[in-house]
Amino acid sequence: MKNMRVKKAEFKGSYVDIESLPASGLPEIALAGRSNVGKSSLINCLANRRNLALTSSTPGKTRTINYYLFDDAWFLVDLPGYGYAKVSQAERKRWSLLIEKYLKERRQLKGVVQVVDIRHHPTETDKLMSEWLGYHQIPRTVVATKADKIARGKWKTQLAAIQRELRLSDPPLCFSSLTGEGRDELVRAIGEMVGIKN
Repeated sequence: MKNMRVKKAEFKGSYVDIESLPASGLPEIALAGRSNVGKSSLINCLANRRNLALTSSTPGKTRTINYYLFDDAWFLVDLPGYGYAKVSQAERKRWSLLIEKYLKERRQLKGVVQVVDIRHHPTETDKLMSEWLGYHQIPRTVVATKADKIARGKWKTQLAAIQRELRLSDPPLCFSSLTGEGRDELVRAIGEMVGIKN
């Protein structure tokens, strides 16, 4: 299968509940990860756009489900960042229930890209998300972002540690939104999940 090529991407809207999500029927790939792990930068890298998704140095900025339409064929769905402590317990619970409801009930969902930071060991919330996705047999690709922040010689060791701690059958995909490392591999993985062949 040839690489799926991203030619067009646009922001389609932010939603605060499952009932208001788009009813297009197009396949969806969810983006899940803790706050400040680089999801917005990943979206911009995939789209070859600088400001399609607004980035912030303040964790917890994404409080809604944000939809991005790629090539008029599939949606990348940015879920609220999990594990962010500087919000109320009620707000954290609301986000958690919103994410779980989307992942369990959304029929258009074809897979999840779980995003972790290559520089750090997976958090407990990363592990819980990984176990939850495995239990519910939801196809997923784990992406280790911010590869440009550490020496290339450390990549293999860090990826092996993440693979071991998340109990993955394969190493995570090494990714940098700054250099484009891993972008083509991620596009290919998403293409396989949504069933798009060029």
